[in-house]
Amino acid sequence: MRFKTPLVGITAGGLMLALAACGSTGGPAEDTKIDNEKAGAAGSGRDPDAKGPVEIKGAKEGGSINVISSTELQTMDPRNAYYASTIAIHGAFLSRTLTQYKYDEESDSMVLVPDLAKDLGTPNEDYTEWTFNLREGIKDENGDEVTASSIERTVEASMDVDTYGDFPGNYLIDFLVGGDQVKDGKAEPQGVDIDGVEATDDHTLVFKTTKPFADLPAYAYFPLFTPTPEGADPATYEDKIVSTGPYKVKEYVRSKKLVLERNPNWDAETDPARTAYPDEYVFDFMLDTNKVDARMLADKGSDQTTMTMDDINAENYPKFKSEAEDRIVTGSSPLTAYLAPDYTKVTDIQIRKAIGLAFPYQEFYRTAGYIEGLTANPANTIMPPGTPGYQTYDNPLGVEPGTTDPEAAKKLLEEAGAVGYELKFAWSKDDPDGIWPKLKDLYTDAFTKAGFKVTSVNVPDAKFSDFQRDPEADINVRSYHSMGWFSDWPSGGSWFPPLLTTVDWKSTGSYGSNRAKFSEPEVDKKVEEILAMPIEDQPKAWGELDQHVMETYYPWVVTYQGGSVQSHGSKIGGHKIDNTMGGPTYKQLHVLQ
Repeated sequence: MRFKTPLVGITAGGLMLALAACGSTGGPAEDTKIDNEKAGAAGSGRDPDAKGPVEIKGAKEGGSINVISSTELQTMDPRNAYYASTIAIHGAFLSRTLTQYKYDEESDSMVLVPDLAKDLGTPNEDYTEWTFNLREGIKDENGDEVTASSIERTVEASMDVDTYGDFPGNYLIDFLVGGDQVKDGKAEPQGVDIDGVEATDDHTLVFKTTKPFADLPAYAYFPLFTPTPEGADPATYEDKIVSTGPYKVKEYVRSKKLVLERNPNWDAETDPARTAYPDEYVFDFMLDTNKVDARMLADKGSDQTTMTMDDINAENYPKFKSEAEDRIVTGSSPLTAYLAPDYTKVTDIQIRKAIGLAFPYQEFYRTAGYIEGLTANPANTIMPPGTPGYQTYDNPLGVEPGTTDPEAAKKLLEEAGAVGYELKFAWSKDDPDGIWPKLKDLYTDAFTKAGFKVTSVNVPDAKFSDFQRDPEADINVRSYHSMGWFSDWPSGGSWFPPLLTTVDWKSTGSYGSNRAKFSEPEVDKKVEEILAMPIEDQPKAWGELDQHVMETYYPWVVTYQGGSVQSHGSKIGGHKIDNTMGGPTYKQLHVLQ
């Protein structure tokens, strides 16, 4: 789950990128909407033989690029990095990892390439063992050579959820041999000797899993697959991380500021993914969202070499279209937002479908400040465009995605003998002038019109996240302003296993990422079968499972799928959308001179 800002920040009144403005633009023109067919190929390309250096025709070294954002910068510790903006910064500038995504101009998409590894890894026949052979002679900013054991150290530490609460190592616990050590609470801050990851020599790293993990190379771009120094203190390491990328940290103020300068020990010849044209990057966070847009529109002075990772606000989009259309970039984003009816409580599919028909899609987009067709795309699939295997199919509700039909919803309730069925949502009570009360009123009105009874459970901000995570909380629909999932890598393997397979929440006290508490043995079995397939056969199977789950069980009310619409100054080159991350193509940036 890699939102650009964490859900806890939203519930605490923090800014979510597209939730900053209200009002409607009426939607973008057809020629500016996200191309879902094109997005469906995002991240599917692989080039195991990619070589450095990466060069961009016409780009020159020099200059400084400013990146401004209304969001909060999350932890820079690679053992705990699990939000899209932080992972993107690590991947482009600071942390070389086993693999990495590179922008391909011909396909206008991202391609998986080797990074610290010489290739994309070598699996055994059933994908339960992977061997990565590292490039020799790669050094960090201090001149120390990268070794397999220094990467093993990061991998093992990331599995310690008590220390690294954002938990980017969650898949490792489920897949690696010895992951049960972590489940039993035996991991320590620097990790234990997990059997499933082993540096067999200085330049060989071996992973062993309890079940097939064909997607491991696609996961291995995460910062947790970078080296960390021995003894790196979890409390302080993020303040001055040791870089292996083209830049190193010059200045860091937690949450607010990051300044990067060149890393003289980076060798472009060994790097098949990155460039390093600017001399410096200056990131400023937690700025007023409308001031960000105003600066980008004005395009004056140093703002000509300024860009934003934020989406343009809906209320400002028409002005950008009329005054700065040549400085707008759009692309897909691997996000599906949804309501999660509790599958153990809302057991009748007719009632779940009635919720889907009653949901006020258009009013929600307007209230939340999304741009329909760009930052919010009506949808009915689990996997978003940009996931290999993504395919469209008819909406199980029998209407076009994004259509609200209270009469049809009420008819389903009547057929189920469930008119007056109570929906219980949790809401924050500490944001009287923010988005919470607007959405609370919107939901209450829409679902009441469709024949439901709506009960709001008011929870203080400080306790909201814990309340939502409690599998026995007294609610039967979970939603964070219509919460969602941002894929960890472009594959159904980062959707179905964490979100829609059975979790023993009664004994563990946690539903993990399966917020709907969805449980169907035949789906569990199908997921295991797909994971055991050759990697080239998996995309089609994931797409077919997507359709089967939604048509047979309708476990989610899909409210929209994401997209990105960003802007940059007139002297910025190389700004495209990384369609595996939904953010800028940082690795391509340069100052036009």
